[in-house]
Amino acid sequence: MSLGFRVHAVDRESRARRGTVTTAHGTFDTPAFMTVGTRATVTGLVPDDLRAVGAQVLLGNTYHLMLRPGVELFRRVGGIHAFMGWSGPILTDSGGFQIFSLSADRTISERGARFRSYVDQRMHLLSPEKSIEMQTAIGSDIMMVLDVCIDSTSDEAATRSAMERTHRWAVRSLAARSDARQALFAIVQGGLVPSLRAESAGFLTQRAFDGFAIGGLAVGDTRAEREDVIGFSAALLPEDRPRYLMGVGTPPDLLHAMLAGIDMFDCILPTNLGWQGTAFTSSGRVKITRASYASADVPLDDACACATCRTFSRAYLNHLFKCGEPLGPRLLSMHNLHHYQSLMRDARAAIERGEYAAWAKAKLEAIDRHEHGAARPGRRLASAPQEAPVGEVE
Repeated sequence: MSLGFRVHAVDRESRARRGTVTTAHGTFDTPAFMTVGTRATVTGLVPDDLRAVGAQVLLGNTYHLMLRPGVELFRRVGGIHAFMGWSGPILTDSGGFQIFSLSADRTISERGARFRSYVDQRMHLLSPEKSIEMQTAIGSDIMMVLDVCIDSTSDEAATRSAMERTHRWAVRSLAARSDARQALFAIVQGGLVPSLRAESAGFLTQRAFDGFAIGGLAVGDTRAEREDVIGFSAALLPEDRPRYLMGVGTPPDLLHAMLAGIDMFDCILPTNLGWQGTAFTSSGRVKITRASYASADVPLDDACACATCRTFSRAYLNHLFKCGEPLGPRLLSMHNLHHYQSLMRDARAAIERGEYAAWAKAKLEAIDRHEHGAARPGRRLASAPQEAPVGEVE
């Protein structure tokens, strides 16, 4: 068995569940937020930093790692764990989203996606078999099938075509798998069309995949549309295997998706915004480069126990960013990742108590109040708050 999954508790008033996933490189708790290490690195951080903020599982990117350093290096060094010095579980995505983002310089056929490398301008073909070959060399604990990702608001005919090719590629990916120690997840597609999502889940769950992801979201859809699709799709997936929501990851996104029974998440936001000078805090997002923080001799977040908040003031962080010192983005990245891991840890505890629905409602109302000025009275938990700005609050 390449993957062990156990559900230890289910919330009394939602489908939220607390579990563990066991891989060849260890066990991680669910619901889990996977820290994104696209190129075999979480930018600016070393493995000890990741362990310090509570990260248990990392995510790498097949597309980028295929182009550099390439398959032969991973075969020579024995895989990504030894290469980057991380001994815990690693999931690799298949490269499907990156191919989607190259719309001006790629062609997709039944064979796969042909594209030009940003590294050396050479042409490459990423097929389902090639993606699995690369992920096998990388040695990730969980591999993803190659899928066809399109704008979630595409018309039904285009969405069906992409979904059906995703199914054919999933079958080919499963056939190409060669190492029983590596789990393989399928990806449910179907855009915003419930009947297509149901058809996709029905097709894929009949195959011997170790887990199932919900893909094709946060690419043109609204938060309300995402929540509808997530809730509908998650209910169609098996109880005995992990459910993974791909690339969707503001705190409200995570809180809502856990209500639907999602077990795994990833998103670049904590580190990406950290490098831009934005921090997630218990009182909303903070843009640390604002002039008002130049003399703020207070912690970034006095409710946070991370090393950044225990040690440094907002004034010091402001100073680092104004000077262009790389320590600034590093400290904000560590804080943001700690913030996310704390959210997941608290969510798991609330599920164990059987109180997740009420706890999540209170958290969502607090986020809404901090980031939008006031909570909207009477809004039920299952509905969506307005899309949070990628900005900040004072």
